[in-house]
Amino acid sequence: MDFGYSPRASELQDRMRSFMDEHVFPAEAVYDRQLAEGDDPHALPPVMAELKEKARAEGLWNLFMAHGDWGAGLSNLEYAPLMELAGRSIIGPEVFNCSAPDTGNMELLALYGTPEQRERWLRPLLDAEIRSCFAMTEPEVASSDARNIRTRITRDGDTYVVNGRKWYTSGILDPDCRLIILMGKTDPEAPTYRQQSMLLVPRNTPGITILRDLPMFGYSDRLGHGDVLFENVRVPVANILGGEGEGFALAQGRLGPGRMHYAMRAIGFAERALQLMCERVTERTAFGGPLADQGVVREWIARSRIEIEQVRLLVLKSAWLMDTVGNAAARMEVAAIKVAALEVAHKVVDRAVQAHGAAGVSDDTVLGRLYAITRALRIADGPDEVHLRTVARQELAPYKKKTDPTTGAA
Repeated sequence: MDFGYSPRASELQDRMRSFMDEHVFPAEAVYDRQLAEGDDPHALPPVMAELKEKARAEGLWNLFMAHGDWGAGLSNLEYAPLMELAGRSIIGPEVFNCSAPDTGNMELLALYGTPEQRERWLRPLLDAEIRSCFAMTEPEVASSDARNIRTRITRDGDTYVVNGRKWYTSGILDPDCRLIILMGKTDPEAPTYRQQSMLLVPRNTPGITILRDLPMFGYSDRLGHGDVLFENVRVPVANILGGEGEGFALAQGRLGPGRMHYAMRAIGFAERALQLMCERVTERTAFGGPLADQGVVREWIARSRIEIEQVRLLVLKSAWLMDTVGNAAARMEVAAIKVAALEVAHKVVDRAVQAHGAAGVSDDTVLGRLYAITRALRIADGPDEVHLRTVARQELAPYKKKTDPTTGAA
């Protein structure tokens, strides 16, 4: 395994690190203030528009996109540390047009979209002229098992008709959201993993009702997490993505790289929390000396550094495997990093909260928000238990006895 970065990747890291220090971190408080003072809590704050223009002018734009001629053409191994740097700020990924759910949606369009679909949706998404959302999770069923999805996509002549309810449809409340990529069932009688399809649904299509905006642990996200009702929503047959029955396969293709992005972003969260913890304990005095002199605090810091380094290596290994043998062959590692990275990030953030005392649970630092995000992301994009199941099944596979298919005997 070679985790060495190419000269181009190292140069991009230096540029992004400088950009974060010079522009993004100083803008965090401005972003929050503009959001609080605006008329629409979901509208893009002016400072974010300015940051995007600067990032694009400096070539720090669409770095996630490895397909076709649309992005920077970086490998997963080259992109991983860049997402870690961006992830040190909650607003960081959006600055570089590398934030979910748009990244996964753009990859879907790049890989499976028709030329017409790419022209209509992919190009404006790459230019940040519009935003998008992904509608998969449903309130009535355990959506971690795609077989449970109830939303129906029914063919009626030259249109598809959608009926169902989705929630935590992240991004749908952004005024710039123009596209919903929806997953539903086109044929409940088909083989298990050929029942689902993905459909491109324009946001302004009649029959779409946002019932409410869902918070995460009390925090409301600017993009919004919509509880959405689809009632007789009609779109042209040409809006099918990939083809009927390909929804499950497309979802798997979308989620693999996305989980690596989440994992590296989580390491960025952990690094930010560790930095804040170290600053706090060296400045704060209790029981006759700095908190940093307390043995338990030093253990928190040491364990945090060890755990971050361990999980970073695991993520880089996964990225290297995705680049060298493909996403399918790296399935176990990709599942593992989704669990490990968020567990480590949440643990480090928790220690940082404890080190800050009352300030750690307030809104005076970013720690409360990071605590909520790292906990919520252990459910989003597949709960930990689903990924642990994947790892265990692959680990156990060599130990299972081979049986005679005719007699069942070992």
